[in-house]
Order: sequence, then structure tokens, then C-alpha cells
Amino acid sequence: MNGSTPILTSPMGSVDIPDVSITEFLLRRVDDHPDRPAMVDGMTGRTLTYAELREAIYRTAGGLAEVGFVKGDVLAIMAPNIPEYTVAFHAVALLGGAATTINPTYTAHEVLHQLNDAGAKYMVTIGMFLETAQEAAAGTHVDEIYTFDGAEGSIPFATLIGEARVTEQVPVDLDGDIAVLPYSSGTTGLSKGVMLTHRNLVANLAQAEPMLEMLPEGEVLVAVLPFFHIYGMQVLMNGAVANGATVVTMPRFDLELFLGIVEDYKVTRAYIVPPIVLAMAKHPMVDDYDLSSLKVMFSGAAPLGADVAQEAAVRTSSEVVQGYGLTETSPITHATMLGHASPGSIGWAIPLTEVRIVDPETGEDCSVGEDGEIWIRGPQVMKGYLNNPEATADCIDADGFFHTGDIGHVDEHDHYYIVDRLKELIKYKGFQVPPAELEALLLTHPSIADAAVIPVPDDEAGELPKAYVVLKPAIPATASEIMEFVAGHVATYKQIRIVEFVDEIPKSASGKILRRILRDMSS
Repeated sequence: MNGSTPILTSPMGSVDIPDVSITEFLLRRVDDHPDRPAMVDGMTGRTLTYAELREAIYRTAGGLAEVGFVKGDVLAIMAPNIPEYTVAFHAVALLGGAATTINPTYTAHEVLHQLNDAGAKYMVTIGMFLETAQEAAAGTHVDEIYTFDGAEGSIPFATLIGEARVTEQVPVDLDGDIAVLPYSSGTTGLSKGVMLTHRNLVANLAQAEPMLEMLPEGEVLVAVLPFFHIYGMQVLMNGAVANGATVVTMPRFDLELFLGIVEDYKVTRAYIVPPIVLAMAKHPMVDDYDLSSLKVMFSGAAPLGADVAQEAAVRTSSEVVQGYGLTETSPITHATMLGHASPGSIGWAIPLTEVRIVDPETGEDCSVGEDGEIWIRGPQVMKGYLNNPEATADCIDADGFFHTGDIGHVDEHDHYYIVDRLKELIKYKGFQVPPAELEALLLTHPSIADAAVIPVPDDEAGELPKAYVVLKPAIPATASEIMEFVAGHVATYKQIRIVEFVDEIPKSASGKILRRILRDMSS
């Protein structure tokens, strides 16, 4: 750091971080409102009150202990948002184990990688994804596969909920023991396990509390963001319940269902992503629903344009604000307080978060208004990447700052703005798509001699993966054939959406793809 620019801190001051596990934090206020609905299945109306949720966690922990689950074991959860997701996650944490949360749209190959890398011994899914789970687990150390819906050919998750109860947290090292292993793409190659400790998760919820200002009499939230993703997991599943809210789950985004839930359950807060904000601003269906209960829409996971935010706010008579975070930061580092929004801003740094904005060329700290890479230090920064000390060292420096790979600046009022990405990740509807993974796959196609993948802007998705392809002589292939090939190997959100054929891929002398030239060609 140069001598002229201090490390930036939060205008919100400090907060206390309690010395408890994530499950103890989740259940801290159950006795204040035992009969209040905690989790509601938005598809069926099935409800778990706060007291019922706690009892289900205790009994599931007892059942898992009886089948041999011990401290340090890993359970994989590959399911859509349902109330039982919370039960499974916290039964594992109570026993001192870790959950690894898997995107249920993954292919068997992608699931296999995560199961092996995380060292999962148990798995829970639903019937819709059972075949993929079984195919993936065949090559791993997974001993048992349970299903939340008791699908044929599986062990029903409900069989774990018996008479045995575990009501006390198995002793854990709050700073060292892993509570969850979500997977992040990083910048290259296969996804990496992000080691988040009990302290990481609890600290980030405590840090976010003064910014999110949930009312003690009970807010109602719609959980459309997936619990397997850090944003849905921490803000909607853990944070909302820890603060006494009622969480109405959705298995996937459907605008009609979303609007119906907001109207029927009188949802007060919607934590969403930019494509949903866009729909709220533009889609004619929005006018058919009573959204008067909605006070605020929080957008995260990808940049949101100020114009779209303003249009959605006017149309729904609610405030639309942004936040920012990463899987590696548990996730929140910045958030906007109601009444303090600045157009296009991700808000203020949250309490106990230190920020540097660094010129990536010179390593010097930037002045107010100058763009640089955003670095983060705080109790929410991950322990590291599982089994990957090199990747950890590449992004967490000797001073403990996590290098986000995002370019932005701060103004004189402590509002931060993200303007670009240093990393090469593509953000499709808030999901990370690593170009290197798609490029490696494309090169396995018999017709392709070389390939490069870049993001192209899209109003709905944020960014689309576009492939530049060099074909081998005399081995033709069409764009649609190439897109179908990729679609057969990766999750839906990673699929190539545009193919352009070129004579060569521009590269540096060292062989690195010059993506800036490709972006200029595409614009």
C-alpha cells in the first residue's frame, strides 16, 4: 500500500461477532417466536414453524449420527429450494460436518468432480436428479444416497428423522472447521471448493444485520435464489431465519409463480438477480398482481444497470438496491441501506470489512474516483480453496486481502461501483462460467482446431458465452452442431449461445488468448 491512501473501512463502524456455530446462530431466537412460520414450500404451502424446524434439525442430526455420520464428514446436497434443504444443511453442521452444495442442473461429470474433490460420504437429492446422482456417485466414496421426496430406488430422507436427537453442537473450532463447501469457478479450469468456516458464515450474517434492517415482528421473503449458491444460502436460508423472517421457497424462477407468491404471502423483501429486476421493470404480467406488500428488492450476483433499477422501483413502488459479494467472502462485502441508495452503486462496505482499491498495473492504491481492483479483508474471507493451496495463494495475499478480480471505485460518499472484471469469468444470470473450461471442452470436438470463449452483453442474462472457433481443414461443422456438442457436456447456464468462425485466435507471444481483441471484434 502506498503511504498516501489509507485502507478503506465501513462508515457503519463495528459489530460484535458471537462465538457460536452457524446452527446455534440460526436457532438463536426460536423461543421468541416458536409458532411463527420459518420455512414455507411455495409450491404446496407445506410449513415448518420455528419450533418444528429446530426439532427437525435435532432429529435429523440424531438419525445421521446413528447411520455413522461423524465430525468432519461431508454430505452433498443436490436439490432445489425446499424447507428440508435447511434441515439437512444444519443437521450436518450440528454434527461438526460440512455440507457441499451442488447445482442440480450439473451433468454427472460435473457432479462427480465435486463429490470426489469434496470427499463426500453421503448425498441427498430428489427423484428428478436421482439418476444423475447415482451415475456420478458410482465413481466416488459416497456410501448412501437419500432423497427428500422418497423416490423409488433410494432411501427416503425421512427415515433419518427418528427418535434419536442431537440438541447440542458437536464441539468445533469456529475459525478452523469447515461448515460448508460451495464451489466457485475461480478464473480457470474446474470449479474449486471454497472452505467456509462457522466463523466465516456467522461473521458475515452479523456484519450484514445493520445493513439489511429486518424487522423483529417478522419479514416475509421469497427464496427464488438457489440455496446451493452462496447468495441464496446465506442471505435467504441462514440470514433470514436467524432474523425471524418467514421464507417462502421456490424450486426455480418462474415469473408467474414468483408474482403469485409475492401477492399471496404478502412478501416484504425480494432478494433477486438482475434478470428478475429486468422482468419486474418490463414484463406486462407484473401489472396483473398486487405487489403492495413489497418494500424492497435487493439485487446481487451481477451488475445491475441504474436505469433498469429505477424503472423497476417506479413500477413496483418499492426500493431497488444493490449489494456485492463473492462465494469466497461468505458472500457479502458491500450492501446498500434503505434510503441511502446511489444509482448504480453496490453500496457501502459492511462493518468490519477493509477494502483496498489497487491499480493492477502498478500495485499502487487508487484515489477516490479512480478505478482499480477491489481487495477485501475481513472475518468473512474464506479459509481457502480445498486441496488447492496454489489457487489460494494466488488470490489471498500475505496481508490477508482477497483479490476479487473486479474493477471498481469509491466516491467521496463511501459508495462503491463495479465497472469491469479483471478475471475472465463470464456471468450468466449470476452464475459463473469459466471460459477455460469451455475452451478445453471445445478442443475435444473432432472438427475444432482452436477456440476461445468470451462474454457478450445481453439484457436478460447479463452476459452470454460466445465461442470463436477455428475449424480443422476438411472437417466441417456448423454452429448449431458445436452448440449441441457443448450442451451435452455442461450445465445449462454454461452452454455456448453464439458461435463465430475465424481463421485464427489472437494470442500473445506466450500463447495467452488476447480476449480484449476478441471483445473489440464482438462489439
